[in-house]
Amino acid sequence: NGDEIPTGYSNNDWINLSTSAYAVYDDNESNADIYGYLYNWYAGDDERGICPGGWYVPSNDDWIELEDYLGGLSVAGGKLKDTGTIEDGNGLWFSPNEGATNESGFTALPGGMRYPIDCSPPGSYCELNARGRFWTSTFENDGPPDGGRSRLLLYNSPGSEPGWNYLTGGFSVRCIR
Repeated sequence: NGDEIPTGYSNNDWINLSTSAYAVYDDNESNADIYGYLYNWYAGDDERGICPGGWYVPSNDDWIELEDYLGGLSVAGGKLKDTGTIEDGNGLWFSPNEGATNESGFTALPGGMRYPIDCSPPGSYCELNARGRFWTSTFENDGPPDGGRSRLLLYNSPGSEPGWNYLTGGFSVRCIR
């Protein structure tokens, strides 16, 4: 709706949020120009709307429909990922960027994440060029703690991996209509 989403949180503040927030990888604005922003789950679920009018954050079921259309979990990731590798100088993914064809036109990029447990220290950034993780709008309380559903694309896999994640995770968001 045009309201600003807060940013600029320390690692400790980030992992304790329960409201909308976004971050740019390593707090370096040039990364946003390339990979986009990382949002916590609350930003995607905010009733004010993170997406432009007529667009929305896809649900877990929307992702399942897309993955099925692309041939299933084992190959969908490659069909979503941008092609090329850093090592070859023609892409952003680490080699081997397995299965990457981008035949869907989705052009998924490896924007990394900001996460409370897998990154060190907690709440910091990690996995740039190795993974792209995308939030869904689907909430699950099968924790503890409560979490949100996501999709993970990896440099060394052609698949798309469904996931459950802490709501304070900072991941990419792709809006659909």
